[in-house]
Amino acid sequence: MTSRGLIVSAVRSGAGKTTIALGLMRAFARRGLTVQPYKCGPDYIDPAFHAFAAGRPSFNLDSWAMSRGFLSDLVARHPAELVVTEGVMGLFDGAGGRGATSDVAASLGWPVVLVLDVKGQIETAAAVALGCANFRDDVGIAGVILNRVASARHLAMIRPAFDRVGIKLFGGVPNDVRFALPERHLGLVQAVETADIETRLDAVADALEQSLDLEAIRHSAHPARLADAAAGGLPPPGQRIALAQDRAFSFMYPHLLDHWRSAGAEILPFSPLADEAPDASADAIWLPGGYPELHAGALAAASRFLDGLRRAAARSVTIHGECGGYMVLGQGLEDADGRRHAMAGLLQLETSFARRRLHIGYRRARLCVDCALGSAGNEIMGHEFHYARTLSIGDEPLVDCRDVSGAVVPEVGACRGSVSGTFFHAISRGLIVSKGSS
Repeated sequence: MTSRGLIVSAVRSGAGKTTIALGLMRAFARRGLTVQPYKCGPDYIDPAFHAFAAGRPSFNLDSWAMSRGFLSDLVARHPAELVVTEGVMGLFDGAGGRGATSDVAASLGWPVVLVLDVKGQIETAAAVALGCANFRDDVGIAGVILNRVASARHLAMIRPAFDRVGIKLFGGVPNDVRFALPERHLGLVQAVETADIETRLDAVADALEQSLDLEAIRHSAHPARLADAAAGGLPPPGQRIALAQDRAFSFMYPHLLDHWRSAGAEILPFSPLADEAPDASADAIWLPGGYPELHAGALAAASRFLDGLRRAAARSVTIHGECGGYMVLGQGLEDADGRRHAMAGLLQLETSFARRRLHIGYRRARLCVDCALGSAGNEIMGHEFHYARTLSIGDEPLVDCRDVSGAVVPEVGACRGSVSGTFFHAISRGLIVSKGSS
């Protein structure tokens, strides 16, 4: 399989690219194709929906945090008959001149299927598509899917403008409230929490079958243009890694687990919400991000889980928490109603959701000490996205952290003994610095 692929993108967030991408994944998978999903950028919620839609794990392709060789390695190791990649934000929107969906398209040679929300539009839609087609010479537009089409007459009024500018129109999808996915403050409600996820995916796939030229979309896909593979994944923090996995701890980049397993590590899932302790034989424990603030009372009462963490820390087992996991390693977490819940107490961190404040952006972090993320001096590329406030912190800083412009950000993480945590989610390794170098 040559990984013929395409990228579903749009001119802005909210235009319907997630819904269309999911519908295409499910529709092609139902036709018997092996469909490999990907997500551009640092999102960790959409890939879980992709996995339901396509029946295969979805991986992030992040052109800000990953080298072209690392992107190529991810694609080469997951061949499929058809690759469907969902973009991020608008097609050309990135961070600091990098990280846009268009950068992934240019790097891998996959054409873009552009989703346009045409509510209240007619010929302007063709003008927007033409502007996108001409904006970058190294990014090709395979064609356009019109979303939120009001009627057959509406579609008929739009079509001549696309014929005139010479851009392929794959069809138009009607506006349908059944396609909307429930949301909360960090994005979509998680796939595992969406009880009717299969019904919703089938409904979208049915609509696309009826309204789009799926064969034309499939044949517009191009083989991936791969560079020499290059390492970039984080080394596994241990040989046997106890991984918290449930509705409170679900924000884990799939490519990290894929890399750890390929390096020979064993993943040992456990559920803190079910009051399960991490496996006593684990030599590393990883608490991903998620929604601990929605389950703070249950986590505070999970004595087997918390005692298991404390016993592991006393044995100097490597323990790392990201974002929500970091907060659970702290002293206490204040929920949105202002109630404080005692957490593991392994770090001197107090956090609060009582007065929310958005923290978002890519992070380039240089490690100050040896920890689960690597050796002191090495760089980690990551992304921070949360609403928590830090009320107090008293441990040794874990990282010197910068944003895309190189400016220092308040996020320094924390380290005490074998326990560490950060608000940012690690994506890949950056610069590797040998010990003793300056």
